[in-house]
Amino acid sequence: MNQHIDSSAKIGDNVTIGINTVILEGVEIGDDCLIGHNVVIHAGSIIGKAVRIDDGVIIGKKPLSSPRSIFKVPTDLKPAVIGDFCQIGANVVIYCQCQIGARNLIADLATVRENVSLGDLNIVGRNVCIENFVKIGSRNKFETNSYITAYSEIGDYCFVAPCTATSNDNYMARDKERFEHFKGITMENGSRIGVNATILPGKTIQSDGVVAAGAVVTRDVPAKTIVVGNPAKPLRAVPETQLMENNLDK
Repeated sequence: MNQHIDSSAKIGDNVTIGINTVILEGVEIGDDCLIGHNVVIHAGSIIGKAVRIDDGVIIGKKPLSSPRSIFKVPTDLKPAVIGDFCQIGANVVIYCQCQIGARNLIADLATVRENVSLGDLNIVGRNVCIENFVKIGSRNKFETNSYITAYSEIGDYCFVAPCTATSNDNYMARDKERFEHFKGITMENGSRIGVNATILPGKTIQSDGVVAAGAVVTRDVPAKTIVVGNPAKPLRAVPETQLMENNLDK
């Protein structure tokens, strides 16, 4: 079988590895993993036990840097770590210095950039992009084609609907002052964003706050409040039956 497995890699028991897969130096793979075809696992990456990695996945990729980029790639980025029982769909790219917790589902075509921490039991949907320097808790849902901008922070039990757009640069790449003000969004525990909503830089959706479909958030969203429109404004309180405290087992 056509594979490249570096002699320094540590492969656990009962691991299946597909055709044309490349496993580089210092990689550690736990027991009972299923590695698909055409997978590349970069040097030093750590894969937990019972992890499924589908075809065409790249783990531990180093970021690129254009000569015009304002942030340069550090030379000391650490390897990626994937927790136990994760499922990683086809053609997913997970960059180096990512910490992925246990039992996460990362669906086909998703991208997780460098310096991302992801807790446990999250669902990252198809073609979701999570940019660099993002902190994410546990039991969140990011649905198809949602975009989480760099320098964002997301708590637990949050929901992000398809085609959500978030941003971190109010200066739109002009004015040197922008370098001092990059800030993504903050989603506190239990907050939710509806389909095709837009969240502007630095805005906070407080605990159990809800952004309606198509809304444009230009100011912080109060806790337990539904906001609608462009610019988004409070409409009414979130129904008691939908509050996080009444849905923790969902």
